[in-house]
Amino acid sequence: MSRIGRLPVDVPQGVDVKIKGTYVNVKGPKGQMEHTFPASMKITLDTGVITVERPSDEGTHRAMHGMTRAIINNMVVGVTDGFEKILEINGVGYRGELNGKNLILNVGYSHPIEIEPPEGIEFVVEDRNRVVRVKGYDKAKVGQVAADIRKIRPPEPYKGKGIKYQDERIRRKAGKAGKV
Repeated sequence: MSRIGRLPVDVPQGVDVKIKGTYVNVKGPKGQMEHTFPASMKITLDTGVITVERPSDEGTHRAMHGMTRAIINNMVVGVTDGFEKILEINGVGYRGELNGKNLILNVGYSHPIEIEPPEGIEFVVEDRNRVVRVKGYDKAKVGQVAADIRKIRPPEPYKGKGIKYQDERIRRKAGKAGKV
């Protein structure tokens, strides 16, 4: 049996879960999420614990089992605590700032780049305009928005200038060898 799929998902106080067949709706203090899962999965809610069962040990059922449980867990964690990705901006004159809810990036182009947050996402800029936090209740959306921001100016390997994740390590290269 799947190691991830067989684990129960605890539903904390203040979170409302509605299950109709394979449709799951989770509502909490940070927001509301809904998802329809494959028809073969059996999702049950018993006294604050969600369990997922699969019909057989077929390969596709095993894969869907773990994925279904992981998505439900991310939904519950997202509406209670939320998720965040932290990006660092490195480079002379590179900075990020907020204009209302929009993020304005000055990262070496001839013009500033303005990013409007999608629904459920918020930006926080700190550490003298060098750190951008992307926060939200949908884990996939937070990761995608952070990846899109990083894609604007990925870190380069010679000086390390650009936008990188906080825990990312940049493989550095040596510059050209000088004449002797």
